[in-house]
Amino acid sequence: MTAPSTFGLSSEARNLHWLLTNLVEEVPGIRSVAVVSSDGLLLLSSDPGRNEEARQVRETPRAGPRGSAADLATVVSGVGSLTVGAARLMDFGPVKHTMVAMDEGSLFVMSISDGSLLGVHGSAECDMSVVAYHMALFVGRAGHVLTPELRSELRKSLESESSQPTGSAR
Repeated sequence: MTAPSTFGLSSEARNLHWLLTNLVEEVPGIRSVAVVSSDGLLLLSSDPGRNEEARQVRETPRAGPRGSAADLATVVSGVGSLTVGAARLMDFGPVKHTMVAMDEGSLFVMSISDGSLLGVHGSAECDMSVVAYHMALFVGRAGHVLTPELRSELRKSLESESSQPTGSAR
C-alpha cells in the first residue's frame, strides 16, 4: 500500500490515516479498507487509486458499475443503509456491524459514529474474528474524533489529492 500524503492535515486527520494504514498492514487478509461518511462519500481509503476513482464517480454520472476499485465505498454505504433500514423495521436498535461471507472473500461493515461506516474487504483466507476485533479497535479510536469538521477536511484532502496529475509525488 502506498500511503497518501498527509502533509498539511490536522493531527486528527493524520492519526486517522495512520490508524487506517496500520489496520491494513497489520491484519492478514485485508485487501482494502474504506471509511465512508453518512451521506455515502469516501473519507479515507487504503488505496490511493481508489481515491481518484471515487472522485471520478462523484463527478461523472454513469448508469452502471465503475469497477472494483471504486465500488467499496458504494457497497459499504449501500449495505449500511440496508441494515439500518432493517433494524428500524425490526425495532432492534442501531446496527453495530454487518458481515457478508462469500466464496472468495468477505465484506465487513461497522458503524463508526454519526452514521459513518468502516468497510473492510477481506480475502477468503482472512480470520473473520481477527478482522472484526481490529475493526472494533479502529472504531473505538476513531469514532470520537470523526467530527463534521474532520469529515470535511478529509473530503477536501481526497479531492485535492486526486486532482494532482498522475505520477506526481505524494
